[in-house]
Amino acid sequence: MKKDIENKLIDKNTKPTSMRILVYDFLSSQQTALSLSEIEDHFENADRTTIYRTLKTFEEKGIVHSIQENTTTKYKLCHDGCDETTHKDWHLHFYCKICKQTTCKEDISFPENIQTNFRIDEIRLFAKGICENCLESLQ
Repeated sequence: MKKDIENKLIDKNTKPTSMRILVYDFLSSQQTALSLSEIEDHFENADRTTIYRTLKTFEEKGIVHSIQENTTTKYKLCHDGCDETTHKDWHLHFYCKICKQTTCKEDISFPENIQTNFRIDEIRLFAKGICENCLESLQ
């Protein structure tokens, strides 16, 4: 597993440091987007600045995409198709007002193959509501 992560980081022109490997491994096991403080909680003894810099490097290299929720930024691993110039997270980011989780709804997306005379590097689609799990528990 560690070797796979190292190779993925190297493929994205990112030096595979111990912290980067740990953060990548942790994010790969998550179903929802996480804030810096949620990630920090998992790494009790790690330096906050190191985790923040790791996430910023990952974002710059197309390893994670950030999702802005009001005043909080959350992070989720990108697909392999993202790189330093283009994040291909052209899907809906959904925030549940009840469970406070943010998920990527990849079945709701903006078409990537539209013809334009300009280049789209990033699209941010964000919605708030009640997720299917919370909606089910309300009924």
